[in-house]
Amino acid sequence: MKVILLILGIELLPTVSAAFHSLKHTCTALSGDTNFPEFTALSLLDNVQVAYFDSNTKTVVPKTEWIRREGPDYLTSLTDISIDGHQRLKAHLQIFKDQFNQSMSTGVHTLQVMMGCEWDEETGVTEGFLPFGYDGEDFISFDLKTLTWITSKPQAVITKDRWDNDKADNEYWKNYLTQECIEWLKKFLDYRKSSLMRTVPPSVSLLQKTPSSPVTCHATGFYTREVIVTWKKDGQDHHEDVEMGETLHNDDGTFQKSVHLTVKPEEWKNNKYQCVVQDSGINEVFIKVLTEDEIETNWDVKDPNTTGLITAVVVTLLLVIVAAFIWKKKTRQASGGASTSSNNSAPEAQVLSQINRQFLTPALKQM
Repeated sequence: MKVILLILGIELLPTVSAAFHSLKHTCTALSGDTNFPEFTALSLLDNVQVAYFDSNTKTVVPKTEWIRREGPDYLTSLTDISIDGHQRLKAHLQIFKDQFNQSMSTGVHTLQVMMGCEWDEETGVTEGFLPFGYDGEDFISFDLKTLTWITSKPQAVITKDRWDNDKADNEYWKNYLTQECIEWLKKFLDYRKSSLMRTVPPSVSLLQKTPSSPVTCHATGFYTREVIVTWKKDGQDHHEDVEMGETLHNDDGTFQKSVHLTVKPEEWKNNKYQCVVQDSGINEVFIKVLTEDEIETNWDVKDPNTTGLITAVVVTLLLVIVAAFIWKKKTRQASGGASTSSNNSAPEAQVLSQINRQFLTPALKQM
């Protein structure tokens, strides 16, 4: 389970204080028969995805608007680094398989590495980390205090001896984890902060799938997580039959949030329901009154002829199908030929990981 969670870019993370920040780069290499990309990389700032890369697309894709400030050349260089990192991690995976006597194994094997750093803005304390995991279990990790490698498996001793003797590489990792990574972390925090200060009002919509479905108040396009979406009934806060959604990240660096209200049409038509969106970033309140005209839906609740029109179309199609079947049967009988069968194979669904790959820092050059 741990491996799948990381491959999909999902982490079980504790709640931390606003003063505690982190920059993480997670890379995953796979071997064996799988529909996932052979290599994926994912970058997270404070546990929010900012960029991704995979061996299928071979391109670093920014997941926030502010990361583009480094310019197109920066993303191009990160793509080159990621492609090189793919080959290096792939080679490491084969070495580790050999050390586990699995070189001929046809099963799925995984190698993961997480490189990154943490910074406590209040105390100034920093920390770096560089663990490797093989097949979902700890394998080997870097000790910043001794500049040596700590093994978690007997099979990792060979790797430890080889990496311990590479003094220059270990000095590089010390500098990256304690200096370079912290510098990038602070720079990205500044970029994000300036983006959050943008005074762009959210877009608010009332959505409903069918007349009997819950009504969703959907706010999107805002730059701060501190947006509150609530429902009111006749001017009072309304919590009954209300389901709060999470604040989600959009690809352009903005956020979105939805709140669902389960209420019968006759109820909201006879009472005044309002969706209220409060954006502290621009100190403004946005209100949508629940009326039939405000609801956006694919279900045409206003046209009484819709049902009749759909019925007419369905009946017409059935008549065409029956007529074609009778014509085909008569033609076959007249020719005396045997019916032929067609082999229609449904396309196979391919499961592609939503892995968000990240923009890889120059650290991958040293893997």
